[in-house]
Amino acid sequence: MGWLVKALVASILLSLGFEITESAPESALVTKLPGFNGSFPSKHYAGYVAIYKERNKNLWYYFVESERNASGDPVVLWLNGGPGCSSMDGFIYEHGPFNFDPTKTKSQLLHLNRFSWSKVSNIIYLDSPVGVGYSYSKDKSDYNTNDTKTASDSYAFLVEWFKMFPEFQSNPLFISGESYAGIYVPTLASEVNNKNVTKPLINLKGYLVGNGVTDPVFDGNALVPFAHGMGLISNELFEETKAECKGQYFNEAIKSDKCAHFLEKVSEGLRGLNVYNILEPCYHETSTSSFDIGSLPSSFHKLGETERPLRVRKRMFGRAWPFDAVVRPGIVPSWPQLLANSTASYSDDRVATAWLNDPAVRQAVHAKKETEIGRWVLCTDQVGYAHDAGSMIEYHRNLTLSGYRALIFSGDHDMCVPYTGSEAWTKSMGYKVVDEWRPWMSNDQVAGFTQGYDNNLTFLTVKGSGHTVPEYKPHEALDFYSRFLAGEKI
Repeated sequence: MGWLVKALVASILLSLGFEITESAPESALVTKLPGFNGSFPSKHYAGYVAIYKERNKNLWYYFVESERNASGDPVVLWLNGGPGCSSMDGFIYEHGPFNFDPTKTKSQLLHLNRFSWSKVSNIIYLDSPVGVGYSYSKDKSDYNTNDTKTASDSYAFLVEWFKMFPEFQSNPLFISGESYAGIYVPTLASEVNNKNVTKPLINLKGYLVGNGVTDPVFDGNALVPFAHGMGLISNELFEETKAECKGQYFNEAIKSDKCAHFLEKVSEGLRGLNVYNILEPCYHETSTSSFDIGSLPSSFHKLGETERPLRVRKRMFGRAWPFDAVVRPGIVPSWPQLLANSTASYSDDRVATAWLNDPAVRQAVHAKKETEIGRWVLCTDQVGYAHDAGSMIEYHRNLTLSGYRALIFSGDHDMCVPYTGSEAWTKSMGYKVVDEWRPWMSNDQVAGFTQGYDNNLTFLTVKGSGHTVPEYKPHEALDFYSRFLAGEKI
């Protein structure tokens, strides 16, 4: 009966104008993964999607079907930021189907993640832009890119992907991501909104952005009030800085030497802190050239549980908004002076690096060999990236006024893109408050605070979380994620 059902579904899709291709996803099926012993709770697929007629650009994805109801649950596209960081960051360290426990033997590295976002949704992890992660181009000039090209390429990916997976074309689509994906998500959603006029239509319903870069002024002015509110700088220094800078801390607004002097004092006072979570210690990088998956010490805690690894990524500091020049990988800090010379801006991403460069893993996920496209790294330095889209506020305005639902969430202990900036710009939209500031609950505890606006815009904080919310607070993240996708009140 299976073939008859598939034939009937194909007939209906064709009658509705959906395109059915011969490139069935069975060739992309992932049947096993090194480090995991057991059955997958849902189907997994991975591979490349070649975009445009030239087929030079090849974007790699990992697709996890929903463990609940793949045919009816939303499809969610996940994008990590950088710019230049692989979305397998989210797969391994945040909300993927597995937790990675390097205290176990190499053959038992992976175990199922009870807080995986695939519990309630189909989810695509996309390495974007081209040149990031396993994605590659036959034309190396493609590795010089920008916001506009990245959005266009990701839209082209979605069009081709839905042709490969026609059974998901009618599912609701949500676009999600964090950090610099605060640029990726609204620009891509806008591409879908603007170009989605011919069949098969992409059924975009909304988007989610976590601790996302949004606007140079709001993001740039966020850190000083955040540092004061968190007790990281004295009240005297805050009042002096505020008075001298007239409440404007964004670097292009700095016009006096005294203002610059006080901002430097703030910066000095914050050195040595973990910029991605002020509550956590910092990891100082050591050589990993001979690293083996099984060699991590027992102090490297399991992911997805109460205790977390001390994982602070190597990021780019010292670049100012707006980008009028090519920038290199790393989260764009909201306050460029912050920790500019800190020795703590390093990462312990050895688990992901070792696992994703294992030849058996690359073969299992249908990725090109290291000899063909190079070594997988969390954040690549081969992509030259220019920020050309400007502030995202008008993008958000156009999208929400077009009927798309938006959730802007922030870990409230992130100092890289502080919640104070996200709270301020969402308020600046001028929408009517329809759900006044209140706590939201998870596991019968206050998990953070939220405020809802007209036009389906919601701002939400996650109490005690750092920059990568699903990594720090996996249970709470799955709760708000599930409710948002279902259209329920958080």
